[in-house]
Amino acid sequence: MSGDRASRLTFVTGVGTVTGANFLLETPAGSKVLVDCGMVQGEKVAQKENAEAFPYDLASVSALVVTHAHLDHVGRIPKLVKDGYRGPIYSTPQTLELGRLVLEDAVGIIADEARRNGTEPLYSAEDVARIFPQWKTVGYHEKLSVAADVSVYLKDAGHILGSAMVEATVAGGPKVLFTGDLGNSPHPLLRDTEPVGDVDYMVMESVYGDRNHESRDDRTSKLRSAIDETMKKGGTLVIPSFALDRSQVLLYELNMLVREGKAPSVPVFFDSPMAEKATAVYAASTGLFNDAAKAKIAAGDKLFSFPHLKFVEDQRESRAIDGLKQAKIIMAGAGMSVGGRVINHELHYLSDPKSTILLVGYQSPGSLGRELADGAKKVRIHGEEVEVKAAVETLYGFSAHKDSDHLVEFVSTATDRLKQVFVAMGEPGASMHLAQRLNDELGAHAVVPERGTAYTLEA
Repeated sequence: MSGDRASRLTFVTGVGTVTGANFLLETPAGSKVLVDCGMVQGEKVAQKENAEAFPYDLASVSALVVTHAHLDHVGRIPKLVKDGYRGPIYSTPQTLELGRLVLEDAVGIIADEARRNGTEPLYSAEDVARIFPQWKTVGYHEKLSVAADVSVYLKDAGHILGSAMVEATVAGGPKVLFTGDLGNSPHPLLRDTEPVGDVDYMVMESVYGDRNHESRDDRTSKLRSAIDETMKKGGTLVIPSFALDRSQVLLYELNMLVREGKAPSVPVFFDSPMAEKATAVYAASTGLFNDAAKAKIAAGDKLFSFPHLKFVEDQRESRAIDGLKQAKIIMAGAGMSVGGRVINHELHYLSDPKSTILLVGYQSPGSLGRELADGAKKVRIHGEEVEVKAAVETLYGFSAHKDSDHLVEFVSTATDRLKQVFVAMGEPGASMHLAQRLNDELGAHAVVPERGTAYTLEA
């Protein structure tokens, strides 16, 4: 199969940056299948970029398949439907549940950003509500026809609850694996990422393509140390935490530390209503947990609950936390400090030398979190210049993404059938580094694709 009789893959967005995943698979018969429709986050150009028209004919798209519920993979779906897409949206049931929470929560953040910049919001609550009649669910390991000549098969990515790798097969053509984001296995709650298996092409993430995380023991030790040192000073430990998975893992880890007597008895405020709702979805989906987590539940451990944990409901309660003159821990969204309640806590505590800001995940360029991670001495919050006197620590062992070594290990689980690996969803340096490792160490034909370019996929 060659020329106009070959399938094509276009990297619409999600190249040259971690966020904004949106890929288009086209077949010789004219079918068009989208994988993910995410929002670009953190970057200064993000608002303008997210508002741009989609560069494909929405009426001709057969289906959209979603890998998982993070905003950088689902955040532009309301705009897609608003602009005229009427086809089905497919994902696991948990991705649908969590995606609803994420998108409903995003409406307020989008509106606030638009007011600050004097622009129109990308979409409204009504636009979000309109997408769900089109959203259908499919379980792991179920083959589903999404177009006349394209079927998909979902495999567990181990990234967040319900996250899936999408194996798309073109009739008489290639089999393509879209990894979405790959989990930092072994995960304390979720099952391990499934192996690649027998595919022709792969589109993979590369968030940590150029570096490795702390070990699991090291990350717990460093978390415990950050808590101990901050509490001894009588300060506040502020953890900007992603609502999906990072918050649940941190609750689990704090639960273990408290129950084992390895953490001081101080108030822990969970200040994210959306993360609280997501935790409820996790608690209702324990069938997708790994065997170790299931065993703890069977032994009576509630996993996400421990003494002195307080779920904060409204803004009044949130503001009151900062008035408590005692040592405490605050977990709040958003994870990159680009919105949510954590911004107000950082405004309050960044200038306090007794306190600590603990960053526990990837920080996108242009975000406040990235400024702090890069060692900024002064930052701007709500138009106010704030001097950074608090300790700022990074702890990437809690990342929900595979690191460089484990990304290479993951690709090694592919069979000899694999023709090419497209390394996407990463900063340029990370993607290039990973592609070079895959070529050098595995002999894989790995490339970093160009945005907007259509690549020919041979059968």
